[in-house]
Amino acid sequence: MLKELFSQARIASRTLAQANRNQALNAIKKHLALHTPEILKENRLDVENERQKGTSAALVDRLTLTEKRMEGMLEAIDQVVALPDPVGRVLEGWRHPQGMQMEKVTVPFGVIGMIYESRPNVTVDAAILCLKAGSAVILRGSSNALNSNRALVKAMRAGLKEAGLNENAISLIDSTDRSSVTELLTARGLVDLVIPRGGAGLINHVVQNAKVPVIETGVGNCHLYVHRDADLGSALKILMNGKTQRPGVCNALETLLIDQEIASAFVPVAVKALRDAGVEVRGDEDTQMYAPGVVPATAEDWDTEFLDLILAVKVVKGLDAAIEHINTHGSQHSEAIVTSSLKTAEQFQNRVDAAAVYVNASTRFTDGFEFGFGAEIGISTQKMHARGPMGLREMVTVQYRIRGEGQIR
Repeated sequence: MLKELFSQARIASRTLAQANRNQALNAIKKHLALHTPEILKENRLDVENERQKGTSAALVDRLTLTEKRMEGMLEAIDQVVALPDPVGRVLEGWRHPQGMQMEKVTVPFGVIGMIYESRPNVTVDAAILCLKAGSAVILRGSSNALNSNRALVKAMRAGLKEAGLNENAISLIDSTDRSSVTELLTARGLVDLVIPRGGAGLINHVVQNAKVPVIETGVGNCHLYVHRDADLGSALKILMNGKTQRPGVCNALETLLIDQEIASAFVPVAVKALRDAGVEVRGDEDTQMYAPGVVPATAEDWDTEFLDLILAVKVVKGLDAAIEHINTHGSQHSEAIVTSSLKTAEQFQNRVDAAAVYVNASTRFTDGFEFGFGAEIGISTQKMHARGPMGLREMVTVQYRIRGEGQIR
């Protein structure tokens, strides 16, 4: 059913590397601004539908667009326009013993499929990054954001048309049928890469069913370990920022680990601050002892990305136990330690297996903008060519170009 859409995207992709992509991005920005009232109107329909279903406030927040968030999208386009073109960079050059000139050059992937949940800002981020990187993009958002995504893609395609580019460089799978995801995942020869961005269920489904290459992103079971040598005031600030600023995003904290040597001092303070902020605290036996009334944690809680005002808390017997817990239960996204010991900090960063490892700073900084990359396509938790925030530099592949004068082997 969707083969024609995929074929049209493939055709559109063939001329993007040579096109004036910045001009197209500026036209997209113009039309997103012009269509903002319509986009916000459609988004309100999606938000109201979710509220009526009883969806959590954190997930509703992920779905919601505001004037300020629309302005953020437009600023993101300006930043991407200002970034160097990732296509056509010569990464290496050398001469073959027989005299041929050889180069390793960045080139577009071709057609990239994005499968993601809720957040309509991803619709714009994915489209502009893929376009700047010379690839066509096929967007498949979730059903709860369908009205928003239709309006956003309509505006972006109008921008492409104004710039003289093939509108099919940005396409939306306008269907809530799960079979459409399967079609995208199995479109070998038409789709070059699929990037899923969402919860564990979505990521696992994509990885298990894809027949096209996949870059895993998104699942963030992130930890904060408060070491015995930590500044407890700083630890509390980092904890509250990591958990409460935006609990529904992948770089928010889900588990707090506290060194047993400072547990009696820090657990009561941390639990009170969390409760005052509306966070449900689920703790192990030691946490319950130091903060009576804490909800008992289950084995599943240590592996859960709550994406809500819920936090699991565990008292651990030192650095080794903290690292063991993180490497067992973490999702290789973002992990943090608060400590005044340089030796402990170095050990933590050397031994924790994650894309981003923080010392005395919030995991909320794992973000393309914060890292200086501009808009991001997602946070890669795998170990292939892209790991951590994926910006433009990760959105291209390579081609080897050889120039000879009749040499034969």
